[in-house]
Amino acid sequence: QVQLVESGGGLVQAGGSLRLSCAASGRAFGSGAVAWFRQAPGKEREFVAAITRSGSTTYYSMSVSGRFTTTSDNRENTVYLQMDMLRPEDTAVYYCAATRVYSGSDPRGWGYDTWGQGTQVTVSS
Repeated sequence: QVQLVESGGGLVQAGGSLRLSCAASGRAFGSGAVAWFRQAPGKEREFVAAITRSGSTTYYSMSVSGRFTTTSDNRENTVYLQMDMLRPEDTAVYYCAATRVYSGSDPRGWGYDTWGQGTQVTVSS
């Protein structure tokens, strides 16, 4: 059973950067995909980005495209989310999630069955 641990959240001013990490323990990520989601207070959880483990194809929501980048280090069994040009509306708890199998072209519906505990990101104006 894989476990996911996020880290790297914190407080940053608007325009700044943070890098989140999602480390897998217990077993390797293997194939499949890893995604990032976020949830702000009073709002529903939303998809942020995803990366496939085999081809390293990436996907981004419209709200973060061009500002966020997700990468995978297979040797370290870790997935990263580099967040640049942060805005106050990026404030949320960020979660990583993994699935060993997926189908279809929409990463929002890939049935992630393993989730991390979340890390808080706060962007001040």
